[in-house]
Amino acid sequence: MADVLPFRALRYDIGQVGDLTDVVCPPYDVIDQAQQNELYKKHPCNVIRVELNRDEPGDTGPDDRYARAARYFRQWQQDGVLMREQDDALYVYHQEFEWEGRTYVRKGFFGRLKLEEFGKGCVYPHEQTLSGPKKDRLSLIRACQTNLSPVFGLYPDEEGRVQAPLETAALKVTPLVAQDHLGVTHRMWPVTDRAAIQQAVEAMADKPIFIADGHHRYETGCNYRNELLAEGKIDGSSPANYILMMFIGMEDPGLQILPTHRLISGFPELTEADIRAALSSHFSIETAASADEAWETMDLDGAQTIFGIGTPADGKWLLIRAADTSPMKTLAADQSDDWRGLGVSILHRMIVDHLLKSRYPQAEPAYRFVHLMDEVRSAMADRSCQVAILVNPARISHVRDISAHLERMPPKSTYFYPKLLSGLVFNPLT
Repeated sequence: MADVLPFRALRYDIGQVGDLTDVVCPPYDVIDQAQQNELYKKHPCNVIRVELNRDEPGDTGPDDRYARAARYFRQWQQDGVLMREQDDALYVYHQEFEWEGRTYVRKGFFGRLKLEEFGKGCVYPHEQTLSGPKKDRLSLIRACQTNLSPVFGLYPDEEGRVQAPLETAALKVTPLVAQDHLGVTHRMWPVTDRAAIQQAVEAMADKPIFIADGHHRYETGCNYRNELLAEGKIDGSSPANYILMMFIGMEDPGLQILPTHRLISGFPELTEADIRAALSSHFSIETAASADEAWETMDLDGAQTIFGIGTPADGKWLLIRAADTSPMKTLAADQSDDWRGLGVSILHRMIVDHLLKSRYPQAEPAYRFVHLMDEVRSAMADRSCQVAILVNPARISHVRDISAHLERMPPKSTYFYPKLLSGLVFNPLT
């Protein structure tokens, strides 16, 4: 059962900071140094100073950054920049954004979820994690003793029973509003209506939770809880047994998975003829006039077995459709049929690692992942890769089915846009 609870969040006092836009930031893992510096300049209390504190002259090691982040966080609480919610709340959260000429509103809510190890309950991951980010996030959570940014969780709810009472209660509350650097409008309503909270929590009780984003944060939450339990510092009812999560229904109309295309280097200067020779044994191949024509056809088709391939060496585009994916049963023998049928699985295991690499065994493929067709066109024009591959996005059903097998999808299988802001709410763990 999903143990979801309201909580008394720490959040910015708008009377102190002025505009919420000035103090929030994107998730730490999408911020480069230039944006980090811009956020530092934006406001002296921007959450970047805690979420991704930068190195400073005189630092003797990375621990200095975490200690400095904790000092900022404590000082903001002491100065009243951060205030504690008076009552337990769930926080309705809307993100309004545009993509390909359409406007979407993604709706969900912030709450606390009781931590459990993957495979031992109702929480399912879908992507692999790396040790480096988990070590970094563990050092930060130790220093601040707070969930600073949310995990992104999905749950099935065809009837909309979870979100509906919270939306009704939010009508009585003035929203907090922020705009991010990509033009996305973020609105949040603290909902303290006990009846609405109880309805939502009870409706969540029998739901599985699929992590869409924030796997490193979730696993770090488990590691921190286990560390405190081993040291005898907490018991089963302590706040550190829970983690801050954004909950979104899988059927929400604003929930979009966007494509992540591959720009691949490390091969010779491949041409259209080279691609045909390498792939024709397992794919039907036709010429496309441009990247846009290839993508339009793929988008309308929607299948996981159709790809667009561009060769910058001769500026050509091909549209390929899998005619025989039987090698995937050997190439990914330890995976399920659902996993083997995923577009990115076929792309990496069969197209690149099997068919292309068999013809060019000395190649060492290196990937750049992009989401916009402008980025693909630019890479083709400046010949900054040897192959560009367009891939259809995975669907929510893929996330659900593959996660339910306790499998992890290949890296960069999903791109949930927009990202959740850091700094809207914080979940104290003490």
